Amino acid sequence: MNQVATLEGPSVYADMAARYGMNQQAFERTLMATVVKDANASKEQVAAFLLVAKQHGLNPFTREIFAFPAKGGGIQAVVSVDGWMKLINGHPDFDGMEFTDTLDNGQLVAVTCKIYRKGRTHPVAVTEYMAECRRGTDTWKQWPARMLRHKAAIQCARYAFGFAGIVEPDEAERAIEVRTVPPALIADERKARHDEAYEQYEDSVIVVKDALAAEDWYRAAETWAGIPTAAQMDLWLAPTKGGCFTTHERQLMKSQDFLRYALADRTAPDAGHEPDPEPGI
Repeated sequence: MNQVATLEGPSVYADMAARYGMNQQAFERTLMATVVKDANASKEQVAAFLLVAKQHGLNPFTREIFAFPAKGGGIQAVVSVDGWMKLINGHPDFDGMEFTDTLDNGQLVAVTCKIYRKGRTHPVAVTEYMAECRRGTDTWKQWPARMLRHKAAIQCARYAFGFAGIVEPDEAERAIEVRTVPPALIADERKARHDEAYEQYEDSVIVVKDALAAEDWYRAAETWAGIPTAAQMDLWLAPTKGGCFTTHERQLMKSQDFLRYALADRTAPDAGHEPDPEPGI
């Protein structure tokens, strides 16, 4: 496996260097200094980038294709708008393209792109919508119509010619922006739902707490059962996370004394149906 990788890597560099009339060492230095610009990019990642450029006949030095920082590190091949137009116009079956704008009260809401293929009766048509595509970047703020037209053309080209495995700059930027929701944000949302439920059912919660303290199991269970299940789940937040019931009260609500008076549909929580599986109880 290592031997194959060693043989394949230099051949890609050598082939691309020959295409641009350079020796391999000079080509590699120029590529890393002007295109890749990422000292952490591995030899394999750069070779994969060159393979994509070679397959589609795109020039990395004229920014038809460029190395974009990948999510998680390294690089990925991204085809610029100029590169996409070169792919479309260079396809042997390409027979024209047209755009139609959809306006609402003078505002652009959608762009439809049609691509005609030789030998096909009907064109391929794709509509992209401003509400779905627009972002808060400078380019979208300054040239929203142009950006939406680009989105429609590129997506239509994928459908018309089957271009796969390559992305455009806006898509690459969106992928970088996607992040896993931080645990702290999830906790904040759960606390907000708890507080909203507590505000709505505060009187019932106070009755439950007083009844538990007096060991009035019937009144505690009956009052708890009167709270909707969704609100019960929101209220069943660990005290370490700001929940309204103390650890002792939660234990009482899972005790046989409490459950004996719970309704048949088991609205009260038990050890086998713990609504809050997180630690910190």
